[in-house]
Amino acid sequence: MRDKIGQLVIMGLRQSTLTQDEAEFIVRNNIGGVILFPRNIESPEQLHALCKSIQQLRHKTKSKLPLFISIDMEGGRVARLKKPFTQWPAIAKLGALDSTSLSFKMAQSMGSELAAVGINLDFAPCVDVLTNPENILIGDRSLSTDPEMVAKHASALVRGYIKAGVIACAKHFPGHGNTLIDSHEDLPVENVDLERLKAIELVPFKKAFRARLDMVMTAHIQFPKIDPKWPVTLSQIFIRDLLRNELRYKNIVISDDLDMKALAKNFAKHEIPV
Repeated sequence: MRDKIGQLVIMGLRQSTLTQDEAEFIVRNNIGGVILFPRNIESPEQLHALCKSIQQLRHKTKSKLPLFISIDMEGGRVARLKKPFTQWPAIAKLGALDSTSLSFKMAQSMGSELAAVGINLDFAPCVDVLTNPENILIGDRSLSTDPEMVAKHASALVRGYIKAGVIACAKHFPGHGNTLIDSHEDLPVENVDLERLKAIELVPFKKAFRARLDMVMTAHIQFPKIDPKWPVTLSQIFIRDLLRNELRYKNIVISDDLDMKALAKNFAKHEIPV
């Protein structure tokens, strides 16, 4: 059971090299993967060495499975890799240019850089429809205010990452484009019903699923008209009933960061991971 639980965990690291206690923790608990932040990145050479040292741990784990080595690389404001890595624009630029071939090529090129240093999972693309112009958390991280526009470019981006050999993760299911509250700070509450989600927010996710998307990330948002008790990340109604059963998504579902205050301020720490 411990080994199975470990495979469900993506953890952070303290610094730009793997510490002995982190390596031992990953091996002992059969951890599924890591996520990299700016504190872990100094140069392409250092990053490649770090990813190599993480991936070599697979031979010591019980499962012997490769680890997810993940990062947030969307372009624009959300870009963990600084120069000399390519500095990509926010994806709102792709929506404005409206060239799906350009969206495909950008994701393929970005993915190729990630793969070159050993990163195999990108928490992108952001497929939220920007329905609230005052939503600064999402803002230019969204492709468009039009769900069909977001959908066609989301598909192109997903296919570009796949072509580069990098796992794409569409976020933030079922849609973060209408919120005002930043879920890093507190729990957003959205008073829209399921019919509204199906008409707007879910359109790009459906298209991304058809592009053979390997992973989708849940949002820390509460929709009382759909699930009065739990936010999406903790909701059987959203994950089992809607995502799995109704939308028939069979691949990996991952939560947004469980340390974000949307969850940490409102739910007990012994409840959240379960």
